[in-house]
Amino acid sequence: MKAPNSFKHFGFLLLFGLLTSVPLFAQLDKTGGSTTTTGSWIAPKVEEMPDMKMGPFVRLADGGILTVHKTKSLISQDEGKTWTEYTIFSDPEKFEISDERALIRTRKGTIILACMNMKERSEWNWQEKISDSPGATLPTYAIRSLDGGKTWEKAQKLHDEWTGAIRDMIETKNGSIVFTSMKIRHNPGRHSVLTYTSKNEGKSWTPSNIIDLGGIGHHGGVTEATVEQLKDGRLWLLMRTNWGTFWEAYSKNDGINWSGFNPTKISASSAPGLIKRLQSGRLVLVWNPRFPQGKIEYPLSGGDNQWSEIPASNHREELTIAFSDDEGKSWSKTVVIAQIGKQRWLSYPYIFEQKPGILWITTMQGGLRIKLNEKDFIR
Repeated sequence: MKAPNSFKHFGFLLLFGLLTSVPLFAQLDKTGGSTTTTGSWIAPKVEEMPDMKMGPFVRLADGGILTVHKTKSLISQDEGKTWTEYTIFSDPEKFEISDERALIRTRKGTIILACMNMKERSEWNWQEKISDSPGATLPTYAIRSLDGGKTWEKAQKLHDEWTGAIRDMIETKNGSIVFTSMKIRHNPGRHSVLTYTSKNEGKSWTPSNIIDLGGIGHHGGVTEATVEQLKDGRLWLLMRTNWGTFWEAYSKNDGINWSGFNPTKISASSAPGLIKRLQSGRLVLVWNPRFPQGKIEYPLSGGDNQWSEIPASNHREELTIAFSDDEGKSWSKTVVIAQIGKQRWLSYPYIFEQKPGILWITTMQGGLRIKLNEKDFIR
């Protein structure tokens, strides 16, 4: 299914709520709550974690917590109060881990990191005459650790083409490891999504079919996907678009092939969300909605075949959360958990279930560091 080319028609549907499960006219209730050290408002029952590292995080076999930064792995044995650094690369001058990355500890104990290497970023030269950036390079890598993140194997390059972002990684019921990536497409320039699957603990990887739904622009196409496995065994992919909602795809073979490309009923800005299966069995989604709550419009970007082929909402001033008990068919009341203060944006979330029902949410944009209890938000 191709992306919509008529913004007027598609926007009409979105405006009247036919493609959204979020109440367009719900007002943001700012009664209560508090202000973070960076000036953001956070909702009642949300607590700031000042000075916390950015996710993603994984829990280690010995109870520690692991994350990464630049060329290091960081391990905390006191729930994030202090951290010990370990070198990931034998030649660190040649690597820099992107802020958009994914991390997992498999059931067998292997730590796997997927990231872009910022030291190899090159040839980004967007040319307006052709709406393209020929030869743009930002490679995707995968790296393993067999000892809880203290030492790491040689990094594996999986492709050279420009990777807009790597956002998520899961282990399926069958033990496959699947992570989301991207590849730039050309003539005209636009983005596409693919996943990589490993059936041997990250020793080797198989790329999926490329999800290219068209579009034009350096923010055009489909981008920045999040993935989770449904109870029926299918993988569910949610992709950032410029078309007012997340678009979805499904895989029946652990991410080797994707099909069923359609808009979801989740109103979304042109910004990525993150979906996770919690220990309660629920799905949780954290994202930026298309409009601020209580509004039905927001200044648009693009529509010039440079940023994108149609005007798009880039709203990132509020971060919202919702939960699903029925595999994403319906969602709890959407709650704004944070609103910008001094920052321009609050977006690119990571979710870590620190212990059952307790969620750490950190963002790449805006530096949000908060925690909340699932039970307080599932009314």
